[in-house]
Amino acid sequence: MDQDQFNQQLLSFLASATSPFHAVREIATRLQAVGYTQLQEAEDWTLQAGGRYYLVRNDSSIVAFKIGTQQSPLQGMRMVGAHTDSPCLMVKPNPERSKNGYWQLGVEVYGGALLNPWFDRDLSMAGRVSYLDQEGVLRKHLVDFRDPIAIIPSLAIHLDRDVNKQRSINAQTDIVPLLAMDQKEDLRTLLAAQLEADQLSVDKVLDYELCLYDTQPPQLIGLQREFIASARLDNLLSCFAGLQGLLNSDDKVSSLLVCNDHEEVGSQSAAGAQGPMLRTVLERLAGDTASYAAMIDRSLMISADNAHAVHPNFADRHDENHGPVLNQGPVIKVNANQRYASNSETMALFRQLCAELEIPVQSFVVRTDMACGSTIGPIAATELGVRTIDVGAPQLAMHSIRELAGAKDGWYLARVLAHFMERSTPLSSQAS
Repeated sequence: MDQDQFNQQLLSFLASATSPFHAVREIATRLQAVGYTQLQEAEDWTLQAGGRYYLVRNDSSIVAFKIGTQQSPLQGMRMVGAHTDSPCLMVKPNPERSKNGYWQLGVEVYGGALLNPWFDRDLSMAGRVSYLDQEGVLRKHLVDFRDPIAIIPSLAIHLDRDVNKQRSINAQTDIVPLLAMDQKEDLRTLLAAQLEADQLSVDKVLDYELCLYDTQPPQLIGLQREFIASARLDNLLSCFAGLQGLLNSDDKVSSLLVCNDHEEVGSQSAAGAQGPMLRTVLERLAGDTASYAAMIDRSLMISADNAHAVHPNFADRHDENHGPVLNQGPVIKVNANQRYASNSETMALFRQLCAELEIPVQSFVVRTDMACGSTIGPIAATELGVRTIDVGAPQLAMHSIRELAGAKDGWYLARVLAHFMERSTPLSSQAS
């Protein structure tokens, strides 16, 4: 797959993956298309060399793996981790609000969202709905309105003369989306209509997990189309790069992709990286405690999560020697206080992988006087005991409703991950 093909498929994936649930469905669809078999955690597994498998938890996290034809899991797993969630606005359980003749929905901020860009956007809504069918059976279904059904209008500058000098946003009162002129219909009625449009028999909508999203489609932009502008680049770009790495690597070596939900809010859930999902899979692959310990010692995790590129208007926010640039290759993320899990051994291996493909590589260290974010990398290292490195494609406008990445970097990352997932040589360096 060349760069243009990669980016066109990435844009299609981003447009369809409008919630973590939809992201996992898109990943599963692509896995099924090339022969991956879905496993159920509650059932016994019969796995074979050369087999390709995946399992889903909470509809929002997924683990996909293949059993190597020449190297079994016990000889070491090549693992890539990413996350399916992005900062957004989530609809509250009782959201309906009628005020001054308008019908609005109350929302809650999910994760560390950059709120200013949410104003004056054509918004839609997607997520998972739980309902009773006409036979009284509790069911669930994914919905996506697709059409622009909501907007959060800005306050006119005439009514806020200081808005360009200083502006603070009250998350409770200032970002309430407007959907219609005043009406008596409630959200559950609208959701029932969406389910019925999908030919489902609905008695009553009971609950939902819904997020708002920008309907502006992902685009290649710039004079040379050298940038990708889209919602949810953090971290669906890494999910897609990891998926392509898995699909484009050969089947000789045992490898695995995990995409967890809830990273943006701390990963503490049954489907999050701090939950037991991945460890349970690895323990079943190993068979017993001793074999698990040996397998983990021979394994390595690449935690893929986008990195902060240097902003040309705010270059002083970066350490002067660590300012990643778009289209200059994947970024190794380093933090002495273990906010990232990279160490000299795992960094050296990643540099070697990039060098073997003649792919450029960059480094990011946050300014010493600024706080550092984190990823699923340190969590995986802690929960599994596996050697881990944190890397990611550089991007601008992280956590905005519309983010910006380089057109080359996702493709670079996918190639390195594929190379890593088929590497049969030992992953640890030799003592001298």
